[in-house]
Amino acid sequence: MDLDAAERALREIATGRRRLRAVRHPLGFLCLPLLRSGPDGVCVHLFGEPHGDDDPVPPLHAHSWELYSHVLYGEVGNVRVRIRDDTDAPTHRVFEVRSHPDGVDEIRPTTRLVRGETGPVQTSPAGTTYALGAGEFHTTVVTPGRTAVTLVRGRSLPGGRDLSLGPLDGPPRRTTRRLCGTEDTLHAVRTALGRIHAARRD
Repeated sequence: MDLDAAERALREIATGRRRLRAVRHPLGFLCLPLLRSGPDGVCVHLFGEPHGDDDPVPPLHAHSWELYSHVLYGEVGNVRVRIRDDTDAPTHRVFEVRSHPDGVDEIRPTTRLVRGETGPVQTSPAGTTYALGAGEFHTTVVTPGRTAVTLVRGRSLPGGRDLSLGPLDGPPRRTTRRLCGTEDTLHAVRTALGRIHAARRD
């Protein structure tokens, strides 16, 4: 799915021709899953929209899939985290995130202890694309009070696991990816389209 096809899909959602409800992701953004075909998936992520999740997952995480994200509007920052195994002076425990079809994510502590070192914020403005490899720990940041829209392409890799970094004594827990209502989805998509078009006129 290219940029034009993604924008057409957003217009179809905004006009009601395509029924699709946004997902409130525990990482703090709204997700519109546009396409899933085998190991490949395409989503639009809306950052800065009202989220209402009081129990987010730890923000430092690593995907089981390769990620390519094109910024359609706004500005997105990424902080990569280098980790190494360290049982003497660890800073984090590695947790495995197991996602189920009903939207429940189980976050389970593993025995792996690591020391993490965060790098600088790498900022991607509108019109640029950034990539993250499977298994690469990072966190995505958007300036508080600002919004951003990204088109995300992912490809799952065999044997990969979704992971996060958490407290050394963190317990197992669950979070839920909740569906937005139809009106909330329409409002979010129409707002995103308006911002994308306004940015192009500037």
